[in-house]
Amino acid sequence: MSCGHLVPTVWSVRMAKLEILVLVAVAVFLETVSLGVVTTEGGRVQGENFSVGYRRYVDRFRGIPFAAPPKRFEKPQRHPGWDGTLKATAFARRCLQLNLLQIDTMGDEDCLYLNIWVPHGTTVSTNLPVMVWIYGGAFLLGGSMGANFLDIYLYDGQELADRGNVIVVTLGYRVGSLGFLSTGDSSMPGNYGLWDQQAAIAWVYRNIRAFGGNPSNITVFGESAGGASVSFQTLTPHNKGMIRRAISQSGVALCPWAVNRNPREYAEQVARKVNCPTDSRMAACLKMADPKALTLAGSIDIISSPDKPIVNNLVLAATIDGDFLPDEPQNLFHNAAAIDYIAGANDMDGHLFIALDVPSINSQLVDTDPNDVKRVLAAFTKEKGSIGATKAYSTYTSHWGSNPSRETIKKTVVAIGTDYTFLIPTQTALYLHAEAATTGRTYSYLFSEPNRMGGLLSPYPSWMGADHTDDLQFVFGKPFSTPLGYWDSHRNLSGYMIAYWTNFAKTGDPNSGGLSVPVTWPRFNSNTHQFLELNHDTNSKSVGNQQRLTYVQFWTRDLQSLPTVASE
Repeated sequence: MSCGHLVPTVWSVRMAKLEILVLVAVAVFLETVSLGVVTTEGGRVQGENFSVGYRRYVDRFRGIPFAAPPKRFEKPQRHPGWDGTLKATAFARRCLQLNLLQIDTMGDEDCLYLNIWVPHGTTVSTNLPVMVWIYGGAFLLGGSMGANFLDIYLYDGQELADRGNVIVVTLGYRVGSLGFLSTGDSSMPGNYGLWDQQAAIAWVYRNIRAFGGNPSNITVFGESAGGASVSFQTLTPHNKGMIRRAISQSGVALCPWAVNRNPREYAEQVARKVNCPTDSRMAACLKMADPKALTLAGSIDIISSPDKPIVNNLVLAATIDGDFLPDEPQNLFHNAAAIDYIAGANDMDGHLFIALDVPSINSQLVDTDPNDVKRVLAAFTKEKGSIGATKAYSTYTSHWGSNPSRETIKKTVVAIGTDYTFLIPTQTALYLHAEAATTGRTYSYLFSEPNRMGGLLSPYPSWMGADHTDDLQFVFGKPFSTPLGYWDSHRNLSGYMIAYWTNFAKTGDPNSGGLSVPVTWPRFNSNTHQFLELNHDTNSKSVGNQQRLTYVQFWTRDLQSLPTVASE
């Protein structure tokens, strides 16, 4: 054969090799890094896989049952399992609950499901830290996916998982009457929603290794009633050895709305609404009542005033049942001695609630009557009578001078609501945790990013700080996933919070874990009382100490030293 005939053949071989290389390169580029089908204790599950950047992927599993459909007013039981492969591709329905107007219900009794986000790089992840989210909603409402708008879910764990390189889990739990109604005795002890949360944590502990997680490194975190729930989960003896770390945002077990010490009274009110007797037959009748009627009967009184603050109407809450909570929360911190703990509040956390009691604080035109300040304080210190109210008023107006401005008075009302409802209980929990801690570390923060709605043409005043729930969007990375709604400064703050939160989940130290932070966050202890102020401008000047110490001492020491009175 002549050389002329060899040229096309060599060329063809080279082209074939080139095509193979191109195909291999394309295959590698298109190759998905995924867990695929995962085997859990209940059966096989298959989620969805997303490319979230160059050589970065996230597996998402939605709607995995962690317990059987719950029986009315009973603890959750393990799920019996399923045949075949469960397609975990859609959020389960919320637990049965009131709608916002309290005139109808939504959701389902079959609601004990969880969702999982697992990040991957060039290989499938293993041994990742796990962050388990517990949603808030006053123990009355909420869902594992959070509020949604145009299929954008508040508690979408993708950004947090991907940027922090942690597994994120969100869970559902019973709320309202079905989750927290209690007769105050063994016939219907309550805390069913807390038991649901505990069952989900236990499921994660038993199963998360199959998803690439480390069961020895579980962080529970939550906000508002979810933050209080996190606190309860660290204090109960039923989670011993399962929780390594915890983060309470705007809510702890010591909040005045977190525990109902007279649940029987409210249970009888609900019973009468659903035509049940209020004697020894009450529990049996309630268990047979229509679930929607029970839920509607568990509404709260939304008509409030300075004399009857709405926060005091949140009567569906945890109970001291001798089981989940064997004692008052302040006596259970020894159970959290080995748990690393972050807790904090927003600087105007109480605004959302106190504005319902004193609407004038949001008005640019209407003055707030100083007498309203007296009335609110009297309501919050009622058990100490007129002496308590007088001392409270003196404490909160000591900076007023002889002619306080309109803004000063309005801010004082917000400060009172914030202190009583969130900040002082959180500070108290930090002190108790630090005091009881053995290996557990303690960190305190104040979130102070101004509310994005504050201003002349908004329903909020221009001086507005961080309202209740304002922190959630930043923890879940919304400035990154929905960038058109935010400024670069918001992305900076979101990056800071994701770094601190996920570093903490990895190591127990928010400063160390692979993501850089703007300033070292010092540990909290009973000597220095140090905390970090979180906003878009967090820097070396953001570390403070003795946060609102005058008011902490008033509520926890001075007020408590006064004699308790029944009424006046």
